Amino acid sequence: MSKAFKKDDDDDAVPLFARRAPLPEGVANYVTPFGLTALRSEQQALESELGEAATDPSLRAISKAKLAAIAQRIACAVLVDPSPQDHAVVRFGATVELLDAAGKSRRYAIVGVDEANASSGKVAFVAPLARALLGKRVGDVVLVRAPHGDDELEIVRIEYASMHT
Repeated sequence: MSKAFKKDDDDDAVPLFARRAPLPEGVANYVTPFGLTALRSEQQALESELGEAATDPSLRAISKAKLAAIAQRIACAVLVDPSPQDHAVVRFGATVELLDAAGKSRRYAIVGVDEANASSGKVAFVAPLARALLGKRVGDVVLVRAPHGDDELEIVRIEYASMHT
């Protein structure tokens, strides 16, 4: 009989779920205050989910794996408060406004790996764009490699406002 018609009774198999973005080897898990709060909220939600999934072994296994992953991220988190940073220099937690060669404005916040979300302008501190910006000042021009070619971006503003957006 075809394997497609047989039930595999491998209950010990680890269920698949979307893994968190990896941290490069030897790099600390820097987080903003907002990022740490979000991680802890996610942990609480997963703990609730685990309690609700108590009767379904596969859901329980997935919840346990997710919870273990987030607990590990929280355990190694290094909280960085952006407020005391030198506001004249791009550092972790900064929101940076850039102008491209065409004069189009872009804004990016440099955040932890778990907070990163390119569609909302949050870039992980290990991303090429963030690495190009770190340590720079207003007026500096950075060169960033992009799929369509290199982008020259001028830093026009650096802010260390609330990271809650």
